[in-house]
Amino acid sequence: MATLRKQYVVARDVYSEDSFAEDHEKIYRAHKTILDHVREYLSCDSKRAKNAVLSLLPIIGWLRIYRVREWLLGDVVSGISTGLVAIMQGLAFSLLASLPPSYGLYTAFFPVLTYFFLGTSRHISVGSFPVLSLMVGAVVTRLVPEDGPPANITGFEGLTQDQQRVLVASSVTFLMGIFQLAMGVLQVGFIVVYLSDTLVSGFTTAAAVQILVSQLKFVLGLNVPGISGPLSIIYTLEKIFVQITSTNICDLVMSIVIMVVVFIVKELNDKYKAKLPVPIPIEVIMTIIACGVSYGFNFEKRYDVNVVGKMVSGYESPIAPNMEVFQESAVEAFPIAIVGFAVAFSVAKVYSIKHDYAIDGNQELIAFGVSNIFGASCRSFAASTALSRTAVQESSGGKTQIAGLISAMMAMIVTLVLGFLLEPLPRSVLGALVIVNLKGMLMQFREIPYLLRRDKLECVVWVGTCLGAILLGLDLGLAVGLGVELLTVVIRTQFPRCSVLVNIPGTDIYRDCKDYLHTSETKGVKIFRIPSPLFFANIEFFREKLEEAVGFNPLRILRKRNKALRKIKKLLGLADLFFQTNDESYMNTKELDLPADLKGLPFRMDWKAELPANISVPRVELHSLILDFSAVSFLDVSALKGLKMALKEFIRIDVDVYIVSCDAYILEKLHTCMFFDDEILTSMFFPTLHDTMLHVFEKHEGDKSKGWVVRKDSSWKNMKWLESSDYLNLSLLTPKK
Repeated sequence: MATLRKQYVVARDVYSEDSFAEDHEKIYRAHKTILDHVREYLSCDSKRAKNAVLSLLPIIGWLRIYRVREWLLGDVVSGISTGLVAIMQGLAFSLLASLPPSYGLYTAFFPVLTYFFLGTSRHISVGSFPVLSLMVGAVVTRLVPEDGPPANITGFEGLTQDQQRVLVASSVTFLMGIFQLAMGVLQVGFIVVYLSDTLVSGFTTAAAVQILVSQLKFVLGLNVPGISGPLSIIYTLEKIFVQITSTNICDLVMSIVIMVVVFIVKELNDKYKAKLPVPIPIEVIMTIIACGVSYGFNFEKRYDVNVVGKMVSGYESPIAPNMEVFQESAVEAFPIAIVGFAVAFSVAKVYSIKHDYAIDGNQELIAFGVSNIFGASCRSFAASTALSRTAVQESSGGKTQIAGLISAMMAMIVTLVLGFLLEPLPRSVLGALVIVNLKGMLMQFREIPYLLRRDKLECVVWVGTCLGAILLGLDLGLAVGLGVELLTVVIRTQFPRCSVLVNIPGTDIYRDCKDYLHTSETKGVKIFRIPSPLFFANIEFFREKLEEAVGFNPLRILRKRNKALRKIKKLLGLADLFFQTNDESYMNTKELDLPADLKGLPFRMDWKAELPANISVPRVELHSLILDFSAVSFLDVSALKGLKMALKEFIRIDVDVYIVSCDAYILEKLHTCMFFDDEILTSMFFPTLHDTMLHVFEKHEGDKSKGWVVRKDSSWKNMKWLESSDYLNLSLLTPKK
């Protein structure tokens, strides 16, 4: 059954850009200079001061609307649930950072305190994140390897290996915080847009693979030194397989049991999350059980199981960052800062949309920068957020960062009072908890076939980022991913899908001629569309595709016409007036590229007519070329020169050129750059395709001009000029036999 559709009828004049400007007055806006923007940014009044304070301290905004009776209980329950998860993840992720487990509790406490005041997200759980922990761990193992001497850094003198590693981790985190704070102050939070979802997915999947390999030594109970740098995953696997026969069976069995149980319970949590008031804290339960069993059966001595060992009781004194570590780790600290912010911002954005409140990317950078600087001063390592932990905080009833503050208090209680209870915990249990929490990231491998079917270039970005991060390390892998991503952008803009448009009969709609069966293409008219900006890298591609669409090279046609015109003038005895040489093969290339000089001819040329046998010029059936610029967002100077040259080549062979739907900014730039001259006029520009087509129909309807026919007898001496309603028929120049 046919769908009833509404119709509309519009009666108006056919507009060009010039006639439209005559009938409709335009507002000319004064653009602010850079100095004006600086003055506005630095100006201050009471309103701006108030907004600045509210922006810098978002806690003031949500505390004023806090509903104590409705929200407090949910925040408390959520804080306790999240705190239990944060404690377990802090202990486990500290292994990824190659640090003693107790420092994972520091990361679950100190950064949360500052984010509570400065963060704009009400739902994310601040703390350790496995990818960042692994990136920090790569720097730690590089500067303080397990086997061999540490790097030659003055601050390492008199410190144990664990203390050296804590110094490196805190210094890297401090530098990471400086980078984030600087980007926030400079208002460059938009930088996260360059990390596409595809790139982040490939990167985090590679990080999951790296994390999985790094935890195998704990699960198998092997003594494998940490390795960093390119191909470190290959070398680590090699060392694991060399020692595989030395696997600690107790560690392996315990890890498998814990992974199976935690996996099953997590699946049940997801399946029945609507019915459960809070998710079952299975990690906490299994950790308590493992601690009790390990302590009761003395796993450390009886089965040679590697346990957490001595936990730091209380909090150690603040520590200053080491400048030499800054110099050694600056290259790694910047991508850590970017990845940490990108992950946190993307998670925060999901929940801000769900709960209908705004987050500020620049303020988030400031919040995480200050949090990491403060945390690093107190010996914690890189903080961001983890999706699983944030999901627990939100799903268990958390409404604000009060839940985060309570989770931090939980970590503080464990650190100050209950830390000794975790000393018999096998490290293989922590490794198993890390691995089982990688499920979400590892399942992202399923995106490969989806992307392969939908967008092959996006699939290349995913695979390139993933392979680069797996083989070269996370820092270099991120750089590789950005390079591949930018390359795909270049490919899309440098080689866009140009098309020839045709009219859909009975409408003013124009579509790609390859996409529809019933279309109407006007003879002598070609509509060409380029769906990308025009700039120095793709202007030649644009010209090539344009020539391919019209079916000829306008410059070659022009040169052939000029050569033919010279021969015609010779036949008419007019050559001496125009040329100073008798060499027919000579003609300057620049002269050939100039418009055809028809002055002095007693007739009007028609290049579509038959020509003498010794003169060959391809016929051009095209009389109007329309360029659809509706998708051209900008035009640089190099492209402007190339476009001007291309337009002139068509104009000089009597093809009318029109540009349609050109952006006002581009039109303004064309005027500024002196684009228009005697050949390229502003009247070529039209607001819509249909306006242009109506103009072309009107111009070429019944277009017959007077011309001249040359008749010449066989003696080639007596010429007669005859007036005719048609153009010149050059075949009459051929002598009759």
